[in-house]
Amino acid sequence: MPAGTSADDPTEAVHSAWRADAARLVGALTRMTRDVELAADLAQDALVAALEQWPVTGVPDNPSAWLMTTAKRRAVDHFRRADTLRRKVAELEGAHRGEEARMPDLDGQVDHIEDDVLRLVFLSCHPSLTPESRAALTLRLVGGLTTAEIARGFLTTESTMGQRISRAKKTLSAAHADFELPTGEERTRRLDDVMAVIYLIFNEGYTATAGDDWMRPDLAAEATRLARMLADLAPDEPEALGLQALLELQGSRVAARLDVDGTPVLLESQDRALWDRLMIRRGLAALQRASGLAAQGRPVGRYFLQACIAAEHARAQRPEDTAWRRIASLYDVLAGAAPGPVVEVNRAVAHGRAFGPSAGLAVLDAVDPESLGDSPLVPSVRGDLLEMAGLHAEAGAAFAEAAARTRNEGERVVLHRRAADNLARGSRSD
Repeated sequence: MPAGTSADDPTEAVHSAWRADAARLVGALTRMTRDVELAADLAQDALVAALEQWPVTGVPDNPSAWLMTTAKRRAVDHFRRADTLRRKVAELEGAHRGEEARMPDLDGQVDHIEDDVLRLVFLSCHPSLTPESRAALTLRLVGGLTTAEIARGFLTTESTMGQRISRAKKTLSAAHADFELPTGEERTRRLDDVMAVIYLIFNEGYTATAGDDWMRPDLAAEATRLARMLADLAPDEPEALGLQALLELQGSRVAARLDVDGTPVLLESQDRALWDRLMIRRGLAALQRASGLAAQGRPVGRYFLQACIAAEHARAQRPEDTAWRRIASLYDVLAGAAPGPVVEVNRAVAHGRAFGPSAGLAVLDAVDPESLGDSPLVPSVRGDLLEMAGLHAEAGAAFAEAAARTRNEGERVVLHRRAADNLARGSRSD
């Protein structure tokens, strides 16, 4: 039984087992059936069966094995009923007996099972899917989240999200998506897609695009769990380790990002005693492993470099101890490795802290104002740099513009407060 599960609460035991083993269950079934949509349905059937039976019969000694055995039997029954696929019966019954002999539960044959999970991650991020569909399907199949949980995370209705996930599975079937791991350049491209989806999920949890809540910690935590899984499954990929390090280090700050009233707290004002030291240790350890691979000549990229930046913040005991010149230098490297407007805006922040607000404004002024659409990022950073320069009236106007652009209520509160403070200070100095 997964750690922390109470045998006195069968429903809790079902959900705990599902969350822990959904990816391995769906992965193994996809390998058996070569149909991700069918595999997801069979796994769901096993989940429903557990919800119906465990409260009556009690929680089995090995919940994971129970779910796997039940799902396999449903697979055999499904193909037995399908007249046009009778050939599959013998194959699956043989596979069932063979799997039972080799893999009596999900604790055995780890390498084989984890290969299934890695295949499922790559399948969920197939190039035939849109980035939004990849994120939703990854959370559903690999993360084990319910459709309702995913819908809440992305601020849409359960029916809309259900349709999106269903279309994604049908798209994979229509594209005859291969369950085997891609190799060579294709594997590299797909690994980039996998990491991008996990990073997208984390960012939506860490700073929500819209809605009343500034953060959705559950979503950020799930992305971090997926990043750990990917790093374990691809331990020779420095960027996978870099992604894990980045999410661990950034995620360590979650408890400090809101005050007791639920108001967002910016990085330099956070109580660093609230930062999660275990996550910081995990992040620094993953970064050290990635650095070791980089020293051997393995290429690194945006996630490794961003993790290096996050590590500088994590190592600083106080805000004034932050090595801003080192961070500015790392952003300069990141701008060359992964150029883009968001990197440039963050580079402006680092240069402003390292070399003064004029240096930061010079970097920010070079950013195309149309490149980020109606995002509040540019005006909010401009306001911050102008505030540092003592130009409070201009800073207040910039913060007000940013507040008008954001769709996140928590962020709007902070921006309105900073706008009002600076406008008041500006009026006093006139």
